[in-house]
Amino acid sequence: MSSVAAGVDAAEGVVQRTAALVPLLREHALTTEHERRVAPECIAALAEAGVFRITLPRRYGGYECTLTTQVEVLTEVARGCGSSSWVAAVYSIGTWLVALFADEAQDEVFATPDTRVSAVATPSSSARPVAGGYRVTGRWAFNTGCLDAHWAVLGTLREGSAPESGHMLVAIPYSELAIHDDWFVSGLRGTGSCSVSADDVLVPEHRVLAMPEATAGRYRSQRNAEVPLYRAPLGPVIVANSAGTPLGLGQAALEAFRERLPGRAITFTDYGDQSAAPLTHLQVAEAAMKLDSAAHHARRAAELVDAKALADDAYTTEERARVRMDLGWVVELARSATQILQDASGATSIHDHVPIQRILRDIEALSLHAVLNPKINLELYGRVLLGLEPNTKLL
Repeated sequence: MSSVAAGVDAAEGVVQRTAALVPLLREHALTTEHERRVAPECIAALAEAGVFRITLPRRYGGYECTLTTQVEVLTEVARGCGSSSWVAAVYSIGTWLVALFADEAQDEVFATPDTRVSAVATPSSSARPVAGGYRVTGRWAFNTGCLDAHWAVLGTLREGSAPESGHMLVAIPYSELAIHDDWFVSGLRGTGSCSVSADDVLVPEHRVLAMPEATAGRYRSQRNAEVPLYRAPLGPVIVANSAGTPLGLGQAALEAFRERLPGRAITFTDYGDQSAAPLTHLQVAEAAMKLDSAAHHARRAAELVDAKALADDAYTTEERARVRMDLGWVVELARSATQILQDASGATSIHDHVPIQRILRDIEALSLHAVLNPKINLELYGRVLLGLEPNTKLL
């Protein structure tokens, strides 16, 4: 069977294979947090299940999964471990970004099976034009998954250009980057999102993608040009994909609470069984409904991106803003649900080995991300609904 046919067949069961990994991911979640990187057993299992192939072009053995399937996969990973899910999400976006580059760059990056690509679009570096490409120097923070990645897609600014026109993405192998061990944080500790730096690294022209072109949906790949997944505009893809992790974390919180409930009492009350208390009934029901609503918004965003890509339809500004709002609302609802369940979990839930405190810290960390922040996205959506121009380029 060809690698293309094998990839198509394997894609059919990727959600189920990922769901089967939840117990393993939970088993290693505390180790992942303490080591500040995804446990090697989990990286290997995610690779075996095909999680790192969900956005890989089929000609390289990938699945070219729809956004709906991407969100389902990342939700399942997050049910097991939030850090593992966020790393997988970033790898999926990094791989998708490379699929937009010139075909020569794709052949180079995807030459290794299950290549893992991290991504930071912030242009915190400079690119000096030279014959055949650019010399890049700079430092980038928040490189999620850098400790287990092979390549990085990084934002840079062409020397002498304005940020609006000179913002570029460059693909650089980690063998040419330095990793700085500075990831000491309160949430998503296991993502290993260290800073990386480049010192006068030569990047050939075929490994460069102009960000203004990318945000407009104009890409360099010829062989992927007719594939729906790779003709979708950058903003909606990144945004819709990001909903899987917070949704899965919220679902994990509800599962963890219910698993821990039997035999628990409410201290200094007559409730020897917490599950008999009306307060607990209200808390669990409210959390469950918030998570149902979060799932709706995650699905709505993904389905819109899938439909637009399939039909090759243009977006309205309101549709783009609504995708951002759907993501922000997923985060808000999942965070609120988890906070309710944490409040109901008692003092013993602050122990490291009790998952819900880690889940809440992970969601709080996600909520601070500029693209996932509920308040920022709420303001953006309100501006657009009232006929004002959006105050962001990432739409």
